[in-house]
Amino acid sequence: MGQPTLILASASLRRREMIARLGVTPDAIVPSDIDETPRKGELPRDYARRMAREKAEVAAPSDSFVLAGDTVVAVGRRILPKAEDEATARECLDLISGRRHRVLSAIALRAPDGTIRERLSETIVIFKRLSTEEIEAYLASGEWHDKAGGYGIQGAAEGLIRRIDGSHSGVVGLPLYETRALLKAAGFAIG
Repeated sequence: MGQPTLILASASLRRREMIARLGVTPDAIVPSDIDETPRKGELPRDYARRMAREKAEVAAPSDSFVLAGDTVVAVGRRILPKAEDEATARECLDLISGRRHRVLSAIALRAPDGTIRERLSETIVIFKRLSTEEIEAYLASGEWHDKAGGYGIQGAAEGLIRRIDGSHSGVVGLPLYETRALLKAAGFAIG
């Protein structure tokens, strides 16, 4: 019996590159188009899990395995947005400057029979206190665009982070330990 078909429900180039680190090449990329608005009173963990699950449910035909993920940056109960403009990125950076926040990276794997398995990675990230000049330099880099919380750890922001406790790959956008565990449990050949 051959390797099961795997659909990656993400347009993210980072997620494609990261899953390749596990020796897995998706058979297809089928981004999910869902409403990503948090529900009133929805907690960050619940929101991340719901987003991953909903993306897995709608992404592709039911005869394939579908892997979907979502990464959420949270300060307390507050879910920070994906930065689509510089003002939003600046607001996020001002908020996380000098303080700890959580990065929740949820993944969901839907089997051909409709069963969905989920995992959640939670990482604490602590930025240094950012000066106005550091924020301006980071904004000028453009790395913040379309990033949850207004930063990407895999770029210049990594030099502004004092400490992380948890999964570096989860902060990038695909927690590799949890992804590997889900795929192995589903029968994928992973070294």
